[in-house]
Amino acid sequence: MKASDLVNAHTWMSAALTYHTTCLDGLIEAGFDEHKLLNKARESLSTCLAAIASLRKNQEQEPQIIKTPHWVSKSVGNYTILPNITVAKDGSGQFENITAALAAAPTKSSSRFVIYIKQGTYLETFEVPRNLLNLMFLGDGIGKTIITGNKSVQDPNITTFTSATVAIRANNFIAQDITFQNTAGAINHQAVAVRVTADKVAFFRCSFEGFQDTLYAHSLRQFYTQCEIYGTVDYIFGNAAAIFQNCNLYARLPMPKQKNTYTAQGRTDPNQNTGFSFQNCAVDGTPELKANITQFPTFLGRPWKEYAVTVFLKCYESAVVDPAGWLEWSGDFALQTLFYGEYFCYGPGGSTVKRVDWSTQIFDSSFASKYTAMSLVNGDEWLPTTNLPYTLVL
Repeated sequence: MKASDLVNAHTWMSAALTYHTTCLDGLIEAGFDEHKLLNKARESLSTCLAAIASLRKNQEQEPQIIKTPHWVSKSVGNYTILPNITVAKDGSGQFENITAALAAAPTKSSSRFVIYIKQGTYLETFEVPRNLLNLMFLGDGIGKTIITGNKSVQDPNITTFTSATVAIRANNFIAQDITFQNTAGAINHQAVAVRVTADKVAFFRCSFEGFQDTLYAHSLRQFYTQCEIYGTVDYIFGNAAAIFQNCNLYARLPMPKQKNTYTAQGRTDPNQNTGFSFQNCAVDGTPELKANITQFPTFLGRPWKEYAVTVFLKCYESAVVDPAGWLEWSGDFALQTLFYGEYFCYGPGGSTVKRVDWSTQIFDSSFASKYTAMSLVNGDEWLPTTNLPYTLVL
């Protein structure tokens, strides 16, 4: 089996286990008990995952000729994106809402199909279905093209998974120059702005705005560059293999007595090839939070699941980051099995003197390279096709 095929199999099996976990979480959230048959299925998936991980390990130990591709780093070129259809609130496009435009998009397209969404606020909640491959949303800029909703777990029959304003299920999806919102507010707890349950998905110059659980990076391979992400509790969460490059993370004012956490990664099995990596990002807070920071401790993350993986590589960490760095989920849950790392981070919140002893300061560049776009999301295979800026290495 080719190395790339084995990597894909590993990714898909990791996602299958994530889907299973999401199903269990949904049942529990709805008040049902776990079922023995579901636990049996989890054991079978875990066994298959271990076998694939073992095959990959053996293959990686074989002698290989490693070539550095010429596109290890890429900036945006001067190219023009031509839309196939246009959405405009003022009637100047073919459609006045995004949902109608999606219905007109071709299924299983082998080439990029661009929906240009003109400046305006679109109060819509929708899913980009699995069969709309190679779709692109192109907006007029952050704060100009706005897609907004307000579903939350406080609404009848709504779970965290179904609360998303926009849910992406189509592989090879790209969004550029758009704001995605969930305006339910901190008082309504879990309320997702965007959920991504698809492979090789990329966002460029987008803003994700919510409170608790803003961005659900659910599964498979994802890439975010030059984006802004706002939230309070666990606001970047899920079990994708996700890379964030040159993004700005802004913690907001939570509810009274709450603690902010930028991340809550959800890896449930040590053989899943998943995790969150933040590279050259700014970890910061809104002016409102900064004015009240002593009342609302703010942490890099806490472990949602037992084998959570989150790393920050060469990131600026502002004074809103608590000196401890990381927060427990509940007691000592996952503290012996998670991996939380920082690699040459800096700034007033970047001091490691008071970091919790169950986090790791990374000094070895070869180890840190495991969490680059090249390694974590196999970016050399698909990021060049996006025409977005990226770097594959540290």
